[in-house]
Amino acid sequence: MVEKWTLLVSFICIVNFCMTSARPPHIILIVADDLGWNDVGWRNPQMYTPNLDKLAINGVILNSSYVQPVCSLTRNCLMSGYYPYHTGLQHAVIKANAPGFLPSNITTLPQKLKEVGYVTHMVGKWHLGYCNWKYTPTYRGFDSFMGFYTADEDYYDHTHGDGYDFRFNTEVYHPPKGEYSANIFAERTIDILNAVNPKNESLFLYLPFQSVHAPLEVPEKFEKMYSHIHDKDRRIYCGKVSALDEAVGNITTVLRERGYMDNLLLVFTTDNGGPVIKGANNLPLRGAKTTLWEGGTKGSAFVYSDTLLKKTKYLNTEMMHAVDWFPTLLHVAGVTADSSIDGLDMWPTLSENTPSPRKEFVYNIDEILKNAAIRVGNYKLIEGSPGHFNGWYPLPKEDSPQSKAHDNSEEYDATISPEPEYQLFDILNDPTEHFDISKKYPEVLNQMKQRLSEYKKSLVPANYPPPDPKSNPKYYNGTWSPGWC
Repeated sequence: MVEKWTLLVSFICIVNFCMTSARPPHIILIVADDLGWNDVGWRNPQMYTPNLDKLAINGVILNSSYVQPVCSLTRNCLMSGYYPYHTGLQHAVIKANAPGFLPSNITTLPQKLKEVGYVTHMVGKWHLGYCNWKYTPTYRGFDSFMGFYTADEDYYDHTHGDGYDFRFNTEVYHPPKGEYSANIFAERTIDILNAVNPKNESLFLYLPFQSVHAPLEVPEKFEKMYSHIHDKDRRIYCGKVSALDEAVGNITTVLRERGYMDNLLLVFTTDNGGPVIKGANNLPLRGAKTTLWEGGTKGSAFVYSDTLLKKTKYLNTEMMHAVDWFPTLLHVAGVTADSSIDGLDMWPTLSENTPSPRKEFVYNIDEILKNAAIRVGNYKLIEGSPGHFNGWYPLPKEDSPQSKAHDNSEEYDATISPEPEYQLFDILNDPTEHFDISKKYPEVLNQMKQRLSEYKKSLVPANYPPPDPKSNPKYYNGTWSPGWC
């Protein structure tokens, strides 16, 4: 009897040891840049994105995943778990020649993950400040970085304005001449995947692609996929989406070959809505990149895993925001996020489709533009002007029959009439924001205004400094380089 009891205790100890010694899952966070709501194959069959579609359809498509109106703001959310109006980054993007940055006293997502043994790598676009080395990726928790610091650049020669902007860790780096950036980033990612031991190490890979931001550049083979589209901007833009899709496909092939998929969570999201003046499309949503409309802030997103999600192959309509990725990914890694952040742990919602803990969020509060928007339950309040793209922008006429229903171009002109001080929408019943109900429901309007006032009490003044001539690339051998603030 004693012998049997000893064996039982030994077995329990072995099981407990195995459970506690199991490595935390690999986490890959892919961010597309300027991807429109209507620019993915799982939503628009005119788009050729088979690799993304396969992941999305076999994972969980997130149909109410919100981001910020522009690039730097969303990246702030992902890396910090805070709304931009709590870090001073609420007004526009960080300019290459201005000393803006994510404050250095904020602990970033990779820094938190390194505390529990993750290897952390970044490939792609940073756009969270670089005027001092301490604001750059390898000083913010990443073991390695390949990519660029600024907002946008040429896909082939990696120039932004008057300067060159491409790095491998802290060194200026020149990829093979003429190679498209989506391919460069995929190749670097594959090198990382081959260097890490998926059985003995836990990997966090942050992969914010340059694609599909302006400029309108893509290898000819991808543009030819859309030869039926007569509008050149739209044709090239769609080609950029397919180039991104191919890069993701090449990466996921290696993930399977190397055994990562046995213990991996893959997250895909855009950073903001699509820029309609650069070929993107957000139908049926209203607005575009830079605006507080749904077309600027409701992001195409999904999660995928072979093993970690308890429920898959469905459309998740629960509310979440970009700040929620920070505590959610920490939960997956076995880490508890600080209670002071704005993000909420969404893992039960994503993995089991339980009700979202998020019942409200802040789209943004910008005291310089004097605009703001919040969501509480089904209701959305907009204060001030939502932005410069206030319509519903159809696909080019020759490419989509739906555009015939939108033949009056004045409908998309943001200068037709001034916006009222406040607008109220029922997003559940009017997701395309056609009907301002502020006059119909004055009591709801007042409640929403009061809630916005509460949010404003914690606003940190925007850190949006003017250009600094010391940033000029001519002082750094023609490159955008840290060291001037």
